[in-house]
Amino acid sequence: MTDLHFSAEALIQASYLLTAFLFIMGLKRMSSPVTARSGILWAGAGMLVATLATFFYPGMTNFPLIIIAVLIGSAVAWISGRRVAMTNIPQMIALYNGMGGGAAAAIAAVELYRGEQQSTAGATLAVVGGIIGAVSFSGSLIAFGKLQGLIRKSLRFGGQQLLNLLILAAALLLGGLVASGFNVTPAAVTGLFAASLLLGLSMTLPIGGADMPVVISLYNALTGLAVAFEGFVLGNAAMIIAGTVVGSAGTLLTQLMAKAMNRSLGNVLFSGFGDTAAAATGTAVTGSLKPIEAADAGVMMAFAQKVIIVPGYGMAVAQAQHKVWELCQLLIDRGVTVRFAIHPVAGRMPGHMNVLLAEAGVPYDLIADLDEINAEFETADVALIIGANDVVNPVARNDKSSPIYGMPILNADKAKNVIVIKRGQGAGFSGIENALFYLDNTRMLYGDGQAAAAALISAVKSV
Repeated sequence: MTDLHFSAEALIQASYLLTAFLFIMGLKRMSSPVTARSGILWAGAGMLVATLATFFYPGMTNFPLIIIAVLIGSAVAWISGRRVAMTNIPQMIALYNGMGGGAAAAIAAVELYRGEQQSTAGATLAVVGGIIGAVSFSGSLIAFGKLQGLIRKSLRFGGQQLLNLLILAAALLLGGLVASGFNVTPAAVTGLFAASLLLGLSMTLPIGGADMPVVISLYNALTGLAVAFEGFVLGNAAMIIAGTVVGSAGTLLTQLMAKAMNRSLGNVLFSGFGDTAAAATGTAVTGSLKPIEAADAGVMMAFAQKVIIVPGYGMAVAQAQHKVWELCQLLIDRGVTVRFAIHPVAGRMPGHMNVLLAEAGVPYDLIADLDEINAEFETADVALIIGANDVVNPVARNDKSSPIYGMPILNADKAKNVIVIKRGQGAGFSGIENALFYLDNTRMLYGDGQAAAAALISAVKSV
């Protein structure tokens, strides 16, 4: 019997070693768009190995319930993953990330309600993981609601930050009482998690929708941290490794996104920027919008030497990536140099535009990020903006009163001609008026992104 137990334990530890290898290799391969797809498969294989290893734990029971739960979860994920529109991927990520935080909080709740921690250290880890997981769970649900349009207004009132501090203090006080063993009653544990869930809500509700990508990335990091803490509580190496990898990657991504917006994380969480009503500040834009017909824009692009395409969330909403690539192929056949310029925070999550363009079949070597492409705008005959707004707004360079001042932007305004495909004359998602639209070298092509791209295709073909 002892030998059998030893064999099972050795198998589990070997499985966790393999899981760690697959997770790390998967994350490494996700760093490049060329290998990202295989990276996801590697990481998925690691999760499968870790899940299967769970069934070999000595003393494990309730196998029918575990199998039913796995099958239901897998079916829901498979169906929703197949059906979700590309424009809704950010909110799906927020939702799934929240589920991860909720799962970590649920593990902590089970351990704390049992009251069987062997040490103060174990109880402390469970409490910390539970608080972080609960905050990530409720905060991610609010982020999902904002991106999905279910929550259309940001809730702000005087003394809100003080209220958040009081809720945090309550969660920490209750957590300290539970971790120290001074009060481990169900009422204290319930109060701990109630305060933590409320903190996630109160922290996220005031944040505007334009900042949700950074918030999602932050909660992703918190979820990983919570999972790692609960891994220590359970003595589960796979959870520790997975949580650490996710937490570190999420932290790095959050820092990179905040840097790309030239803002601190504290500014993102507490400034109120990103909400249309709060962001309408800065020097008033003067001038007029100058429309252009698709036929004239098509001729301009057909006879250009270099065209740079700047995609944004509007392209995703219109599902115009296939038409845009068809247009680019026509231009390339005419000898026009075509490149795509991607800003780090274009769309609703990092890599959103890259995924859309890859889906349309755009070669990776035609896609460049901000640092690679910015110097080329001065030599471009046409910069075609489709659905992008704040990431090409020149006020970020010259208007110190603007909320986006100092944010690195794509230098689209330095192209000889700028064509902006836009549905209407309103401001962008953050509520800031774009000075690029009023420049002398800018023309506005109004309409749905896909319809406008189709009209440009017809115009180029007729030349």
